[in-house]
Amino acid sequence: MQVTMYDLSVIIPTFNEEANIRNIVTEVDDVFLKNGLHGEILVVDDNSSDSTIAIVNELKKTNDNVRILVREKDHGLSQSVADGFSCASSEVFVVIDADFSHPPALIPKMYHEIRAGNDVVIGSRYMEGGGIKKWPLKRRIISVGATFLGRLLFPDVTDPVSGFFAIRKDVVSNAPLKPKGYKILLEVLGKGTWEKDKEIPFESVDRETGSSKLKIRTIIEYAEQVMDITLYSFFHHHSAAWREWKKLLKFGMVGISGILVNMGVLYYLKEYAGFYYLAASFFAIELSILNNFLWNDLWTFRSSGDHKLSSRWYRLVAFHIVSAGGLVINMGILWLLTSIFGVYYLISNLVGILIAFGWNFLVNRRITWTRT
Repeated sequence: MQVTMYDLSVIIPTFNEEANIRNIVTEVDDVFLKNGLHGEILVVDDNSSDSTIAIVNELKKTNDNVRILVREKDHGLSQSVADGFSCASSEVFVVIDADFSHPPALIPKMYHEIRAGNDVVIGSRYMEGGGIKKWPLKRRIISVGATFLGRLLFPDVTDPVSGFFAIRKDVVSNAPLKPKGYKILLEVLGKGTWEKDKEIPFESVDRETGSSKLKIRTIIEYAEQVMDITLYSFFHHHSAAWREWKKLLKFGMVGISGILVNMGVLYYLKEYAGFYYLAASFFAIELSILNNFLWNDLWTFRSSGDHKLSSRWYRLVAFHIVSAGGLVINMGILWLLTSIFGVYYLISNLVGILIAFGWNFLVNRRITWTRT
């Protein structure tokens, strides 16, 4: 039997999507025709109890590029997409929802970005030009919270939990995916093999027909997924998540060197140069900030190319501002815990240092050394 090779495979996970499936398949196929793409449409269905399967089988009779995989157990959107990866007939996969919350018109752009050398192309709701329309408040809050947690692992990706994305086949060919819930992209980013990504803005809209399948269980599964990816990264240092943890460790080591510089300069200026202790402290703090900035700029963030879009002077000013914020946080927590709650001052100071460290890393990562 001759195997047809396609330019790309569009994977559409479904469960009881009879109201949408005909229209989404027809529109994706029209996008292929209008853009000269030889594409496959792979519907991965979780054994729907409505007419979804029957409609796809009907479409197959007139569309040779339409296929369906019916999964009779281990149901779930992420599981469906992962099975789609295994069954797709091309080297490029595009994942899109059946409910038109993702625009099929962007499929060609995603495909061409993959062909241009990107390993992962993500439709982003949270970058400039993207957005969310007609979502209820509860869903917006859940989405923002999930995105925040995902960006702790992948801060350069504005929408690491998007359901609309494209990947090269080799990104997931050997990845030990453990899909559950709805956030398959996070699993791909955490365990796939990739270096270069690209984001494309789009506006997500709430489904026009059918019902949302978002449940409280989804939140629990997502938290479990974040922990699993974190643990995976500790033992698999080729992963993208580990690259971020490595930056955090380097940032901490640089911070320790800054403390040594601070203490050493303060002692020298006070004891040997005769400076008033507050004046000595000012110079000690400034030199420690300069020390930290240079090491982070030349070592911690150098390999990722995070600073290509800004000048070193801009990064130095930004680092100073963020460091000032960290100092205020440290002093504020020291005062609050000790003066108000009676906590021993050294313990209060340690808590302040840890929280200020988190502030310094996260904010510098997003502002001082960021590519977006």
